[in-house]
Amino acid sequence: MSDRPDVSSVAFGNPIRIVYLKLGLFFMKTQEPELQSIAGVTPPCTAEVPVMTAWPSVGGTGLGQFLGRIYRIQTGFGIIRVGRLALLLTMPIGLMLYLSMRLPWAICRFQVTNRRVTVNKGVRAAVERFVELERFDTVELVVQPGQEWFDCGDLVFRNGAVETLRLIGVSRPEPFRRVCLEVRQSYVGVRETLEQSSGAA
Repeated sequence: MSDRPDVSSVAFGNPIRIVYLKLGLFFMKTQEPELQSIAGVTPPCTAEVPVMTAWPSVGGTGLGQFLGRIYRIQTGFGIIRVGRLALLLTMPIGLMLYLSMRLPWAICRFQVTNRRVTVNKGVRAAVERFVELERFDTVELVVQPGQEWFDCGDLVFRNGAVETLRLIGVSRPEPFRRVCLEVRQSYVGVRETLEQSSGAA
């Protein structure tokens, strides 16, 4: 069962509060990763092609994690819970936090291409950090306290025991993690095949 509150029970039947809460949950909810192309269709040597884009959640911030921990508190009686009351009272804070992450200079997105995994910042999606596909062999999902309410988590890319990249607060991280591993497997497989063909020649 989801830890997110039932809208009608939280708003106690007040139509204005129902609209207020629905608006807040619309902005604060996590965003689905966007699948953009099929890995392997465009060879990495030809062009870099995005495969999937994911977005950071407010659960990736310290304030968001603090709010998430409060929202999970089930202490109370009947339909009245501390977490539900806190959600109503802190909704403006959550909305401001979300909107602050969508300012032109603060926009961030995570992308896996047929060559690498990148962290892109700003309206122009400039690459800030990245790791090539051959420089990781595992991707670990780490869910910090409070992130579970927002359905987000940190993705840690490792090459053996060495951490090569960390994506903070990825919204709905499991599909993105899975695609990163699938694209890497395809990339490494094609590279090994080409190397074997070159060696045989």
